[in-house]
This record gives sequence, structure tokens and C-alpha cells, in this order.
Amino acid sequence: MKRASTAYLLTCAVLGVAGGLLLAPANWLSTALYATVPFFSIAIAGLWLLPAIIALRLIQRPGAGLLVGVISGLVLAPFSGYGFTTVATNVWWAFFAEIGFLVVGYRFWTIWQHYAGAVVVGIAYPILARQSFALDTYPLGLQIVFFVLTLASCLAATAIGIAIAAALRRAGVGAAARRRPQAVESQAA
Repeated sequence: MKRASTAYLLTCAVLGVAGGLLLAPANWLSTALYATVPFFSIAIAGLWLLPAIIALRLIQRPGAGLLVGVISGLVLAPFSGYGFTTVATNVWWAFFAEIGFLVVGYRFWTIWQHYAGAVVVGIAYPILARQSFALDTYPLGLQIVFFVLTLASCLAATAIGIAIAAALRRAGVGAAARRRPQAVESQAA
């Protein structure tokens, strides 16, 4: 197992801090929406995927999404009314951002893998949160809208995360943290 480079760790730290700061107002907005109109709080659920998606797309290394999820959760914890449970929440969302790469052993990095993770969490979240949102009390049509809204939020956040990562890559951010292709690694050794 190779050691993590300083560039990799610092890039993940910066992305995690930025993600935590982005999620702070989203967390309060989500809490307020959940308390007043819970059905609509789901419209911003995909934002919790953003930090991990940006990290995975930018760095393309196993665990980058989870590490950024931990860091963004730690940054968010003091600003959240939920304390350190926000770390678990951020890691949970980061896992789904990472799952499309995990299932193929991190052998390749394509855009569709990001969207596959978004689809999985877009379907899993409403099922797992069914009781807390009292989805069974809604008519079937509204339950379907809830699923569609969750899925749309996750897919939109994924598209935004991919676009942000592309812009960061064009600016040269994270170049030293990315995994080099095998041919380059063997030549450098």
C-alpha cells in the first residue's frame, strides 16, 4: 500500500473545508425546510454529494470522496445543530459518490460512474428516509414526485460537481494529487 502524498492530503483538506463551508447554509436551510415543509427539503439533498464528487472527479484516487466527506463533516459540525452526527451524514453521502468506482475496484474513472452513484443514492435515500418523512401518509403520486425530486437533486448536484472539477482541473488545481497513469509511474521508478 502506498502512502498518501502531501499534495493529495492537502487537496482533500481544501476540498473538504470548502465543502463544509458550502454545506453550512444548506444544512440550516434543509433543517428549516424539514421543519416547515419536509417534502421540499429533499430538493437540496444532492448538495451533500458535491464535495465528494468534486474530489473524486478532480483527484481520481480511491477514498478521496470519503476523506473529503469526513473533513467536510468535521468542518460542518460546529455550525450544525446536529453536532458530530454531520460527519456520519457527510460520509454516508460520500460513500454513494464513491460507490460507482468501488464496484469496479477503482480501475477506471468515467463520468457515468458518478451518475451511477447519484442514481443509487437518489433511489436509496427516499427508501431509507421513508419513515422520517412519513412518506406513507402521502398519496402514491406525491411519493413518486418525492423520488423524482430526490433523484433530480442528486443528478443535478453530480453535474455541477463534475463541472466544478473540470474548471478546477483546467486551472491546474489538484494536478500533483492525481494518480499518474501506470506507464508514467513505471518510467519514473
